Amino acid sequence: MKTAVRGDVLSFRGNPFREAEGDCLAFQRDALVVMENGRIAACGPAAELLPALPAGVAVAHYPEHLILPGFIDCHVHYPQTEMMAAYGEQLLDWLHHYTFVTEQGFADAEHAREVAQVFVGEQLRNGVTTGCVFGTVHAGSVDALFEEAARHDLRILAGKVCMDRHAPEALLDTPLTAYEDSRALIQRWHGRGRAEYVITPRFAPTSSQGQLEMLGALATEFPDVAIQSHISENLDEIAWVKQLFPGCRDYASVYQRYGLLRPRAIYGHGIHLTDEELDAFRDSGASLAHCPTSNFFLGSGCLNLRPCVEAERPIPLGLGTDLGAGTSFSMLQTMNAAYMAAQSHGKPLSAVQAFYLATRGGAEALGIADKVGSIAPGMEADLAVLNLRSTPLLDFRMRYARDLSEALFIQMMLGDDRAVAATYVAGKPVYRRDAGRE
Repeated sequence: MKTAVRGDVLSFRGNPFREAEGDCLAFQRDALVVMENGRIAACGPAAELLPALPAGVAVAHYPEHLILPGFIDCHVHYPQTEMMAAYGEQLLDWLHHYTFVTEQGFADAEHAREVAQVFVGEQLRNGVTTGCVFGTVHAGSVDALFEEAARHDLRILAGKVCMDRHAPEALLDTPLTAYEDSRALIQRWHGRGRAEYVITPRFAPTSSQGQLEMLGALATEFPDVAIQSHISENLDEIAWVKQLFPGCRDYASVYQRYGLLRPRAIYGHGIHLTDEELDAFRDSGASLAHCPTSNFFLGSGCLNLRPCVEAERPIPLGLGTDLGAGTSFSMLQTMNAAYMAAQSHGKPLSAVQAFYLATRGGAEALGIADKVGSIAPGMEADLAVLNLRSTPLLDFRMRYARDLSEALFIQMMLGDDRAVAATYVAGKPVYRRDAGRE
């Protein structure tokens, strides 16, 4: 069945960190996006495409709105939804006092289903149509998330956390069970509908060398399966890794040693990576997820993204909310924090660059830019529709927006979930803040 949305459409045809911003943007006023069988069938001027639409095709019209590719959250922990805004502590103490306590509750499958429903609902309310998500050590936590995502035909990448040390007994697996449970989940979910499995060691300190060897073997066995973990988020964490892996030169070389640094491996944070570690990422094709609200919340520092994206050999970079240290499901608020992080390193992040990271850039970091992240014929029909005047302040401020770049910057600095008027997944409206005009 064909459906269509009408309004101003923004997408990307290039990388604004590497090319002139005007050459990277694909912006059309009063355009029509035609969707069929979960994909974009056509996109172009409404005046040209409307006469060719078959009779009876519903057109949702969004004047004074902006239609974008659905946002992509490259690093998020769905079980931590229930512990967002947990006061105090830095990373390692915060994990023990809050995260590990919370995650033990996911042994209960019904609890996992409840949190998965809330998580997916919040993502859709914020225009997020693809997420790379951590479960808990319990295989059932991943089943619950994939089942909920499948109800909406949502593209989701997710994995069971693997850890066999330095955590409560109730959250530990073993090298063998980490391999077996992960392999069973791959066979059950990977490639089923829009689900992708992700091999997921929590981070190097919570996996023994034996477990990392088993997960490396799993990665070799399934070379198309993505990998996710954490790296260089906190200075105490880095010092701990040096103690635990004295035979490795640095943090990145731990993952490299076990075959976990490769294309479609995405690591959260990377705030304190050395030049040698950045080169290891470039050589391997691995990606980073920039999680600024989380980094500010935990006092971990803030990523200088310029050496990643502006180097002769750039590192693929996406944005992550990193709930629940992250403070918002909103990718607009995540862009806001990314701007502040960049400012702290002396060079601002433009709105065009930020929106790129939240859409096509994130898709490239996850290795799925052939599927999502852009609005073009043949791409999966995942869209976010922004109301550019969603609050009284935004309505007032937008009167003075001089051009598209300024309008985007205003949205990312002042906007939040209220700006998302509608979210489309596989061509179907799955969230509407208001009905729009049909």
